[in-house]
Amino acid sequence: MDDAPVGDSMTGGGSGSTSGMGGDGGAPTQPPAEPPVPTHRTCSTMDVHRRLLRDSQQYAAARARIEAHTLDYGARQPGLTDARTGVTRIPVVVHVVSNTAVQNISDAQIQSQIDVLNRDFRRTNPDVSTVPAAFQPVIADMQCEFFLATTDPAGNPTNGITRNTTAAASFSDDNRVKSAATGGADPWPADRYLNLWVCLLGGGLLGYAQFPGGPAATDGVVITYTAFGNIGTATAPYNLGRTATHEIDTGSICFTSGATIRPPAPGPTLWLTRPTPRARISACRRFRMSPAATARTATCS
Repeated sequence: MDDAPVGDSMTGGGSGSTSGMGGDGGAPTQPPAEPPVPTHRTCSTMDVHRRLLRDSQQYAAARARIEAHTLDYGARQPGLTDARTGVTRIPVVVHVVSNTAVQNISDAQIQSQIDVLNRDFRRTNPDVSTVPAAFQPVIADMQCEFFLATTDPAGNPTNGITRNTTAAASFSDDNRVKSAATGGADPWPADRYLNLWVCLLGGGLLGYAQFPGGPAATDGVVITYTAFGNIGTATAPYNLGRTATHEIDTGSICFTSGATIRPPAPGPTLWLTRPTPRARISACRRFRMSPAATARTATCS
């Protein structure tokens, strides 16, 4: 399959320039080799969470309020199986930040990730029958769907994808990828879009998210380009699109309280399960739903 990027082409990048490392000046310069893909699951969401707790009293207070609200809400309304009706549709913007041409993943690969998210969050994934028996009774349709934004923050038409080249060889969980000033891409307003960044994460890192209550300027999810979607550069064993499912599930959208939403222990694949149907209420709680009669399009509250 030809998986060349569709849309904006790579500009700059420096792959055709010499490096000044000595030797025969006439020898052709080879582009830098891509680093090996991760071979074990590594997520930095809890590292980001602990760092924010340590450095931000505002974040710590916000987390405490969210935990208390969720526990109180669940205690006053046990079950919560039908408290939210209809499907909440969440606009997504994907920021592709690339240092090499191969990191500039295609539109098709990005859409494949959106498709995986929708199957997983709606419980239509074809492997749902392989969820371990202990978790089968608590698998839930989250009544959330994701779509690439069709309007940008200025009201102009968009395909929901931004593309930026960077001089950074790789990124970590320090949020540099979330700002153009540090070699990344600026977020779109977090009260209107779910921001996803795709880049090369170093150190074997697959991805990370930020829990609700953190700074709006860094709200969103970061995924390494070899673990995003299920075609193109997506590479086994993390080529099923489940890294983004995991990060969104436990991070910026659906995490509210360990007492009500807690993913199972890591296994060979990710099982999107819930210990209680009240997760249907907690899911997407950051988003305010429009009064559309047939479908609900989310904006953040």
